[in-house]
Amino acid sequence: MSITEVAAAQETAAPATNKSGPGSGAFRALALRLHFYAGLFVGPFLLIAAVTGALYAVSPTIESFVDRDLLYADSQGPERPLSEQVTAGVTARPDLTPVAVAPAPAPGETTRVLFSDPGLGESERRAVFVDPVTAAPVGESVVYGSSGALPLRAWISQAHRHLHLGEPGRLYSELAASWLWLIALAGLVLWVRRVRARRQRNSWGRLFVPERSENTRKRRLSWHGVVGVWILPVLLLLSATGLTWSTYAGANIEQLRENLSWTTPEVDPALPDSAPPAHSGHTGHHDGPAATHTVSADRIQQLDTVLATARGAGVTQPAEITIPADNGTAFTVKESRRPGTLTIDAVAVDGGGGAITDRLPYSEWTLMAKLANWGIQLHMGLMFGLLNQLLLLAAMVGLITVIVRGYLMWWRRRPPGAGTRFAGGRPPRRGTLRRSMKLAVPTLAVAALIGWFAPVFGLSLLAFLVLDIVLGQVRRLRVAG
Repeated sequence: MSITEVAAAQETAAPATNKSGPGSGAFRALALRLHFYAGLFVGPFLLIAAVTGALYAVSPTIESFVDRDLLYADSQGPERPLSEQVTAGVTARPDLTPVAVAPAPAPGETTRVLFSDPGLGESERRAVFVDPVTAAPVGESVVYGSSGALPLRAWISQAHRHLHLGEPGRLYSELAASWLWLIALAGLVLWVRRVRARRQRNSWGRLFVPERSENTRKRRLSWHGVVGVWILPVLLLLSATGLTWSTYAGANIEQLRENLSWTTPEVDPALPDSAPPAHSGHTGHHDGPAATHTVSADRIQQLDTVLATARGAGVTQPAEITIPADNGTAFTVKESRRPGTLTIDAVAVDGGGGAITDRLPYSEWTLMAKLANWGIQLHMGLMFGLLNQLLLLAAMVGLITVIVRGYLMWWRRRPPGAGTRFAGGRPPRRGTLRRSMKLAVPTLAVAALIGWFAPVFGLSLLAFLVLDIVLGQVRRLRVAG
């Protein structure tokens, strides 16, 4: 939610305890100290994530304008058979192996014929875009991921994910996602306590309305807290879903989901009475065998039957059809992640006779798998289309303003005589946990558990503690000298 919620001078100068009891005062002091240090040092990473996240939120809409020539066709009339469209795509790239096709989602849009390309990276495929009315290719491009992002949207996505630094760069986004929820909740605690301490009428309502004070510091602090409260639910969602994509915490989350049977189910592409194939071409990612096998004209002709069968089985949303690499594997038809799509139904179809060999309606997904899918779609700005994108954009702009206000409050509270040199406001008083063992024991236990589950969070928290101890010793030496 926010970074340095450096409150009034009397707050940082106040002791860790107060008249309401040591536990209450210690809890507030701990929240203030966590909010201060985490916000101060993690703030730059959050700012980068917010800026790139704002672009990422609206990237589907930007893509629809920038790549309009590939995504849309002006031809009018009935569509040509899907097999004819795929044949046109294969003719355009005879050097590559077709692995899937995404039929035109709506009239006026193009069909994507997807190829495995040995020259591309992980999760990348080559796509030939075909006008479904004329069955003529209109262009080609690289597409990325399950949503089929084109290069501009993929570039923005990678900038948000790892700043185009590869795997090492993912540590930045994991650090931001690991601390975002804690900074946000600590800020909420501080803001609620501050508003309720005024003992004014309708104090709960004042959580959401900024003060109209003539005091610049109070007004800035008010906007800092109010905006943070408004965007808090979105930030918590982004933090949780962001961690699922992270390197270390993400691996632990995936293992936990497997242990609890919360993983995303998959339709079985194996045909009855057939041996398991040595290679599965339904993942949509590039791999070696998919780049070398050939697809017969007969198999391409089967696509018409496969599509009709899937539509009759209830797979009616825009979908992607995987083209099997061998005779022992069925075609799989799975609805795609697109703006406004809330479900992902899937079926496996025997191309030879058009029989359904397996089906997986979204209604049979576990609740946790559904929640994970909806969270990811919300994070990507795809669940509610443009409304979803505007919500994320507003939240990211709000987060940027909260971060900037936090740093301004910290800077303006620098010691007298500091001038323009780098010397920000003092941190909250130390020794919170030492004064309240009832708070110290559970806090340390929870921190150890979260640190084990999210190692980047744990190591950075340890670094903050070491820094805090060093700064405390330096101050003691200065006082003693």
